[in-house]
Amino acid sequence: MELGGWVKKLADNKLVVFSGLDGAGKTTQIQGLMDEWRATGRSLVYLWTRGGYTPLFTLLKKILRMGRMVPPAGPSQARSQSISRPVVRKVWLTVSILDLILVYGLLVRWWLMTGKSVVCDRYLWDTLIDFQLNFPQEKVERWVLWRLLTWVTPVPDAAFLLLIPVEESLLRSQLKGEPFPDTPEVLSERLTAYRSQAEQGRWRVIDGLLPRDEVAASIQNTLGALR
Repeated sequence: MELGGWVKKLADNKLVVFSGLDGAGKTTQIQGLMDEWRATGRSLVYLWTRGGYTPLFTLLKKILRMGRMVPPAGPSQARSQSISRPVVRKVWLTVSILDLILVYGLLVRWWLMTGKSVVCDRYLWDTLIDFQLNFPQEKVERWVLWRLLTWVTPVPDAAFLLLIPVEESLLRSQLKGEPFPDTPEVLSERLTAYRSQAEQGRWRVIDGLLPRDEVAASIQNTLGALR
């Protein structure tokens, strides 16, 4: 590729992230956006992330489960008892954050530097909400390691938060056959956390109950203003 074409490719690339409760419509809107961008010849990467479920950590847990050193995946009494131990919690969070530093600080930055646009299903602030809900006693947002993670993580060009009521999330998750859906209580806490974070201006908030085309048009209008 000639230098001029490479520079244009770098100028056109974007980091776009989608957040929200399960069933809010993230997958639908991400797929629609990526289909449209692919049609224009844009080089794309799709990334799904959640703290504790990143590639290296997932591989580590798989190895440990083979040796029966950690409980099976999914909610269980054994998992709850294991994670209730302070040492286990701290190790779990530390490894999770270190893996996210690799994903966001190195991998995502590399993709952007090489002219790719990156579309993320969930991002840094979704993981912070997960950690705060699951490990409130740890105050992970105060950790030096978490602050390092926020420092190395690229700021999105556009971030969208699709909001739907708890009842709608439960219904859509049931229709999708989610294997480990959140309880109504957890969803309610998560929704409250999203709204609180949204007040800090981290997302463009969109009503997920609007018709699919209206949501897509709102997203395109925001992205169009970036050009």
